[in-house]
Amino acid sequence: MKEYRLNHNRYTRILTTLCLTVLLYASSYGQKREIHILAANDMHAAIEAFPQLAAIADSLRTLYPQLLILSAGDNRTGNPLSDMYKPSSYPMVTLMNMVGFHATTLGNHEFDVHSLEPLIGLSSFSYICANIFPERGSNLGIVPTQVFDVDGLKIGVIGAVQVNPQGRPDTHPDNVKGFRFASPLSTVARYKHFSDQCDATILLSHIGYEDDVRMAEEYPWLDLIIGGHSHTQLTADEPLHNGVLITQNSNRLPKVTHITLTHRDGRITSKEAEYIDVHTFSKHNRVVETMVAYFSDNPDFKQVIAQAATPFETSDELCYLMCDAFREEARADIGLVNHGNTRIKQLPAGDISVFDILSMDPFYNEAVILRMTIEELVTVMTTYSRGTLYRLPRISGLLCEATVDKDNPDQLKRVRLLTEDGREPDYSKVYSVATNSYLAAIMKPVLKKEPEELNRETSSIIIDFLERKGTVSYQGSSHIRIIKE
Repeated sequence: MKEYRLNHNRYTRILTTLCLTVLLYASSYGQKREIHILAANDMHAAIEAFPQLAAIADSLRTLYPQLLILSAGDNRTGNPLSDMYKPSSYPMVTLMNMVGFHATTLGNHEFDVHSLEPLIGLSSFSYICANIFPERGSNLGIVPTQVFDVDGLKIGVIGAVQVNPQGRPDTHPDNVKGFRFASPLSTVARYKHFSDQCDATILLSHIGYEDDVRMAEEYPWLDLIIGGHSHTQLTADEPLHNGVLITQNSNRLPKVTHITLTHRDGRITSKEAEYIDVHTFSKHNRVVETMVAYFSDNPDFKQVIAQAATPFETSDELCYLMCDAFREEARADIGLVNHGNTRIKQLPAGDISVFDILSMDPFYNEAVILRMTIEELVTVMTTYSRGTLYRLPRISGLLCEATVDKDNPDQLKRVRLLTEDGREPDYSKVYSVATNSYLAAIMKPVLKKEPEELNRETSSIIIDFLERKGTVSYQGSSHIRIIKE
């Protein structure tokens, strides 16, 4: 009888515990909980925007103490105040730490100047990227995924970086030695099981908007894609793609995104994005502002080297300045730059400073000479363009005739090179082409030629060119003739 009472009491306690568990689960199952995220992408060392960015984060954290702050990569490269600091990009990492970032994925520019490893060691946030594989024995602390606890919910984050047709991110090949990369699309497919263990799944994506849309179509189990790389400015009106919310902003922090995911009945039931203007935000974080002022105090960058008689209103005008600088300073026949070689799009009339040039060309590329025939040069330009007018390298010393699709003006059909006065060039001649070491390295598999090194950085060549010229004007300059068919 005594044993029966003991067992009876034990069973009663177990049953009571089970009932309470069921009741608690039932009450929480219908409970609405919100996940709040502040997202940035392609900040490119825009440290001048950090006092407002920090104030936005402070304001949101006051309302939502468990705010997650995430970046979709390319945090660095684009501001000499950060890029040329020792160690490179220390100001940017310090400011991200102060704002309270939780994680970033890798962008292609995270690999610039071989500074990734020391930066990871200085960061108080995680680096998440699933499609990078360091060589055996290397341990940088990059993780493929991470789970964050937000109000008892498991928020899973996967990271992915862009990979070009050559099998690496868009950076100098030397910058990614010791790493292997896999396709973002096929890599993310392997993490469905990870998603099944989480209450919400986020992809931190540095692969570009079009590939983000493709990712959403393939993997509807993703709740949110925080995108980067293409600098696509989306709005709150962006529709869901196969049920997946995609966000992205233009580069250099014009806006950040406040994302709200609502969790109810065991799933995400709503997704909203609010785009916040950073530069017009009325509040500043004074501590961060003081730190930015400290990092910005470099008188060498303020030195005026030339005058712009007219404003540079497009990135093309800046590209042609660089082409002319390469060609004249290297005493070459032709100057050639990849279209992405200039990191700023405009420059006002008036003083041109060292800071302006280093902002335009922050990549530490070396100036080199390649010897090419016209046929080889056309091959280089068409191969690099990947079929788009936007990516077509810019040239000086020759005129480029680009034929595009009349219904899709960015679709490049063919390229023809002419002399500057529109005549046929000498196809038997081997021309000296001044360019940067990045373009030479990217085209090495095509040309199978070693460049001649000039032992000068491209930014130094541009500075010397401008100091010699004194005053320049490139308004309306174009060495491309467009034919639509």
